[in-house]
Amino acid sequence: MKPLSILFVDDDKFLLDMYTLKFSKNNFTVNTAQNPDEALKIIREGVEPDILLLDIVMPGMSGLDLLGILRKENLIKKTVVIMLTNQGLPDDVAKSKKLNVDGYIIKATTIPSEVLTEVKKIYDNTKKV
Repeated sequence: MKPLSILFVDDDKFLLDMYTLKFSKNNFTVNTAQNPDEALKIIREGVEPDILLLDIVMPGMSGLDLLGILRKENLIKKTVVIMLTNQGLPDDVAKSKKLNVDGYIIKATTIPSEVLTEVKKIYDNTKKV
């Protein structure tokens, strides 16, 4: 089976490195971006990952703002979008749902192996629909 491609967008370099290692060892092709502008550039250059993992709170543009642009420009038609954030307030979840996210994971309460399992589950459930 061909590896799934994933793009992580988070301003925390430690987390990016940790998740890159975790997902790479589990048959994923991993790209990372440390801010929404970098992610937007990567995607506008033609990279359409199978899965996009987005943090919400980042300097400059938020993950939700980035997702709004990606949706408006129709750049991630087939991508499964999952928020991976510490923002768990109902308002944050509601804003994410308005942008048609496929899943929502709270970083603070989920260890990396659980994130991997949850991402696979969300992807599989989304692609079966």
